[in-house]
Amino acid sequence: MNTQSIGQRFLESVALPIQFVALLWIIHTIQFILGMDWGYYGLYPREISGLRGILSAPLLHGDWAHLLSNSIPLLMMGSMIMFFYRRVAIPTFVMVYIMTGLLVWLFGRSVYHIGASGVVYGLVAFVFWTGIFRRNIKSIVLSLIVVFYYGSMFLGILPGQEGISWESHLLGAVAGIFTAFWFKNVIEEDEKPKRFSWEDDPKALEQDYFLDRDIFDKTKQERLRESQHPHDEGDRWFRSDLF
Repeated sequence: MNTQSIGQRFLESVALPIQFVALLWIIHTIQFILGMDWGYYGLYPREISGLRGILSAPLLHGDWAHLLSNSIPLLMMGSMIMFFYRRVAIPTFVMVYIMTGLLVWLFGRSVYHIGASGVVYGLVAFVFWTGIFRRNIKSIVLSLIVVFYYGSMFLGILPGQEGISWESHLLGAVAGIFTAFWFKNVIEEDEKPKRFSWEDDPKALEQDYFLDRDIFDKTKQERLRESQHPHDEGDRWFRSDLF
């Protein structure tokens, strides 16, 4: 892949994350200008009216600091997944988004949950666990990068933090792990094992070797017997012709 192709792919990869984060800022700006509190559109567990929060809760934030803290990792993780895991990027985002909300609706505390932090935790968990499930060089390196930059985030899954939906963090991570497992066999082109030219050219294999190709398949006794009686098979053949 040349520099121009990498640049084009990068621009394509950041486009959707930027648009999604821009949507979050537009929604919060409108809420701020109108002086309204849209928290009641959040996710309220185990209430039918709270089901709408599965879609709306990640779009709403309590204040500018809350929005900013989610915007940067959304941009980074979204762009990383779009660039390196293009085949599953959009399905991954949809699965993490919906599954996080559904799990919080089922198991969360009976309060309104808002914010995209659950989605962030899901995307971080997806990248990390994809490295564990796929175990190729690219995915492992990306896992290490995530641990380096976002390792401290995992403290956010601990309960008892006032004003923080730790359930969204924990269950978002669970959704990310499940999604990584679900797509572990949908590998990208650059993850496929490379074939060498001689594997596709039978003539390339027809060459002299310094050692017999089956030398390691023979036991020591077989090699010793062949060295002591190199013409046994030929002798038997000629003797059978004499009668």
